[in-house]
Amino acid sequence: MSELVEIVDSLENKISKLLHKLELLNQTNKKLEEELVSLKNDHDITLNSVLEWEDKYKSLKLANSMLGSDTNKTEAKLKINSLVRELDYCIAQLSE
Repeated sequence: MSELVEIVDSLENKISKLLHKLELLNQTNKKLEEELVSLKNDHDITLNSVLEWEDKYKSLKLANSMLGSDTNKTEAKLKINSLVRELDYCIAQLSE
């Protein structure tokens, strides 16, 4: 009978240790999920910043082209042609 009591005690100890490990793992998992959310937010902010700087760079490149810079003249001409087409379309829509 004492062997049975020892086995039950041993099982109780093991279950207690497992429950403690489970709690620690749950806490770690929660911290990691919070960190993941934070990193995703940082990534989104960085991505938006990169996109904003790319737009600024394109605008600056176009402005330099329009100011007489030899580089990107073709791109500037294409952009101007695109803007003229858009204006023509708007004028046509207003005429109707």
